[in-house]
Amino acid sequence: MSVLSEFELIERYFRHHGQSRRDVQLAQGDDCAVVKTTPGTEIAVTTDTMVAGVHFDDKVPARALGHKLVAVNLSDLAAMGAEPAWLSLAITLPKADHTWLSEFSAGMHELAGYYHCQLIGGDTTRGPLTLTLTAQGLLPEGQTLVRHGAKPGDWIFVSGTLGDAAAALAAQRDDLEISSAGQKKLEERLFYPTPRVSLGQALRGMATSCIDVSDGLAADLQHILKRSEVGGRLFLTQLPYSDTLNTLSLEQKRHYALHGGDDYELCFTIPEEMRGSLETALTHSGVDITCIGQIDRQPGLRFFDGDNEVTASGLGYQHFGMATL
Repeated sequence: MSVLSEFELIERYFRHHGQSRRDVQLAQGDDCAVVKTTPGTEIAVTTDTMVAGVHFDDKVPARALGHKLVAVNLSDLAAMGAEPAWLSLAITLPKADHTWLSEFSAGMHELAGYYHCQLIGGDTTRGPLTLTLTAQGLLPEGQTLVRHGAKPGDWIFVSGTLGDAAAALAAQRDDLEISSAGQKKLEERLFYPTPRVSLGQALRGMATSCIDVSDGLAADLQHILKRSEVGGRLFLTQLPYSDTLNTLSLEQKRHYALHGGDDYELCFTIPEEMRGSLETALTHSGVDITCIGQIDRQPGLRFFDGDNEVTASGLGYQHFGMATL
């Protein structure tokens, strides 16, 4: 196959994939993309970078990388209650590997198309493999979900199940013994996370605070507590696990659920008076949620095993520190 120029590479892999939003006036091909918004609409913006050798290795399929790059950004939008709209990709490649690019772009376009968001621009350069995506989403004015609104008495909820991605990484590093079938199921959660976009939008007007669980439940929940200037009790017996994680010991699955990263579930707080509305709003969402604790006034996050307060050591993923995974 002949060597492609930068513009030919963009044309082949990152344009014209059957999705066209009416609010996109100009996409790739000019110096800037141009979009339009409607009155009473705000724009949420997030950026995430994945670096080879830091965030992923050659065990990760190219299609999974494309999927995950979109998913982690849409998860941030979901945590704000935003509707995904536009994506911009900055990709640095050591070489133009056409097989890799075909799979990577397919993973991107598949998930972006599902959530009706369009790739409208970006940049392509040569160098160590680095993937950066900026996602923009739309919000009704004044309805943004934030981290700083939790109040004493609010209930703490989490979507889905926790710990699978961290357990998958541990199995890949031979730090966890599990069947090949079990490891495959765990890796599916690691490689192909599901951003909780519809849940985030359903929480607008109900949740007092929200965050996506990317660095571990214990670490991310503490961001809410710190920003809201409150404390919280976490009920360890109510942590939600997948069937695969339930094959592990109690100590193992609690560790992965509390301190593992890459879950991309939503953790949010709901006032007592909104619990009934929450159940009604999520009746047809297809997303399971679990009440795992309660906000109070005592500073910090405290862990309870039944009626007994216990300690829980470890931290979530830290970009410039030691991780426990």
